[in-house]
Amino acid sequence: MMIRKGYKFRLNTSPTDEALLRPFAGCNRFLWNKALALQKERLANKQGCLSYNKLAKILPAWKREHSFLADAPSQALQQTLMSLAKALSEAFDKKNPKQFLVFKRKFKSRESFRYPQGFEISNNRVFLPKIGWVGFRKSRHIKGKPKNVTVFKEIDHWYISIQTEIKVDVLVHPSTKAVGIDVGVKKLIALSDGTHIPPVNSFQSAQAKLARLQRRLAKKVKFSSNWVKLNKKIQKLHWHIANIRRDYLHKSSCALSKNHAIVCMEDLSVSNMTKSAKVLLRIPDVM
Repeated sequence: MMIRKGYKFRLNTSPTDEALLRPFAGCNRFLWNKALALQKERLANKQGCLSYNKLAKILPAWKREHSFLADAPSQALQQTLMSLAKALSEAFDKKNPKQFLVFKRKFKSRESFRYPQGFEISNNRVFLPKIGWVGFRKSRHIKGKPKNVTVFKEIDHWYISIQTEIKVDVLVHPSTKAVGIDVGVKKLIALSDGTHIPPVNSFQSAQAKLARLQRRLAKKVKFSSNWVKLNKKIQKLHWHIANIRRDYLHKSSCALSKNHAIVCMEDLSVSNMTKSAKVLLRIPDVM
């Protein structure tokens, strides 16, 4: 069977490379906001949303109106419109609606753009159209045929995500055990065999430092140089907290999948469970 696999590597960018990557990501953010504004205007006027094909036909006119869009890779801009159209269809899905789209902000949204074709990968280098060859830290072998690459920025560094397609045999799991899991709040995962996996509270250890930095940020002039530097410190702290949580979840899910052939779980809304837990915490214990 054919599966898709993703690989993430950190790019070894030079100042020249970053001088191109930042505007390209900015063009994609601008196009997302412009297309979303058009779709919201149509919805407000009781008109249907435009499909990707119709948005793609408007793109040349937007390039003439905003000349800087012509400097960005056309494929990357088309992928942004495609992602917008897909997200809109998911937001209006009656069976499983997703959160409605929001405008992307420079200091809040992740800067990224995608190449569906035209790129090349040679050992530990990747060729990106309109940028050239850029090295990356190849920490493992890339298996399969590369289908697309996504370039994105996290805090101070640029990364590349390579999605490949590979054919694999249907493997038989060495274990014959099955387990049911129940996702909770106080206990992260409760297993049907009586064991449980406790949550990792990465936010609690950094909560005091985060509050201190946010109080300092509130006193700065917005978008000043000191505000930007302090805002980056807060972003790094949030990134560190998220990395701890992500690493813990990966290790927990890996242990479950390796030791059990079948894992069953409910499709629960954890956010609603968290809201009810907060209400219970405010009720005094009279027992």
